[in-house]
Amino acid sequence: MIQSMTGYGKAVLQLPTKKVTIEIKSLNSKNLDLNVRIPSYYKEKELAVRKKLASALVRGKIDFSIYVEMTSDETSTKVNKSVVKQYVAQLRSTLNIDSVEDVELLKMAIRMPDALATEREELDENEWTLINKNIDIAITEIVQYRIDEAASLEIDFRERIANINTYLDEVKALDSDRVENVKTRLKKAIDDLKVDTDENRFEQELIYYLEKLDINEEKVRLANHLDYFLQTLASEDSNGKKLGFIVQEMGREINTTGSKANYAPMQKAVIQMKNELEQIKEQILNVL
Repeated sequence: MIQSMTGYGKAVLQLPTKKVTIEIKSLNSKNLDLNVRIPSYYKEKELAVRKKLASALVRGKIDFSIYVEMTSDETSTKVNKSVVKQYVAQLRSTLNIDSVEDVELLKMAIRMPDALATEREELDENEWTLINKNIDIAITEIVQYRIDEAASLEIDFRERIANINTYLDEVKALDSDRVENVKTRLKKAIDDLKVDTDENRFEQELIYYLEKLDINEEKVRLANHLDYFLQTLASEDSNGKKLGFIVQEMGREINTTGSKANYAPMQKAVIQMKNELEQIKEQILNVL
């Protein structure tokens, strides 16, 4: 079962004093490109989070975020009263005016260094256990999103592989006509020269020429690659790189068939195969 690299997962956890929102977004990428944004007091858990994401999502440009919104009346930032009082006293002494109101002095003092003290929140292991469970929920959600997204891709791949198979059958049907066409054109070219030819020598040269234009191996290999693509598509694991390699091999056989065709109706069928294959190539870049 294939998976898309495009996905989105989200989980929201309501704790007594805060709301924690976990988001995971992913886009296609050749390798794993992981960007993790979490509050500083959870930083010691970042490595474990990265390992979990890498194991579950494997590949893609992944953006992982934890947002914390405080919902209680308490705040971690406090006014450093003793420091502010000293600032007010120094300002009053410096200005040496009794007319300056305390409110104005307070406005100036609160802007001074260390007037506000922020208490660093320590990691609560019980809280992290709940957050970790919600990370698993978000990962499950994005994996399901990827599977759902890939379902339409799989339908499209199967349709295009079927189309290529149809054009391959057309190429096979045209092959005998192509050989006769080549023989006729060569014979006519020699007749137009109005020279005597050794029929045996002509037949030998014709056989040699037709062997160079033979596409039987290409037809067999292309048919095998088409079957292998469908087998890989139906496997339990999603392997976009492997599918990409198979597509490259299919392209080689189609291109070789086109270069050897030397027959307009067959070349038209080859062009249609190339068109279908290009559509597959574009979409395969988004498969995990």
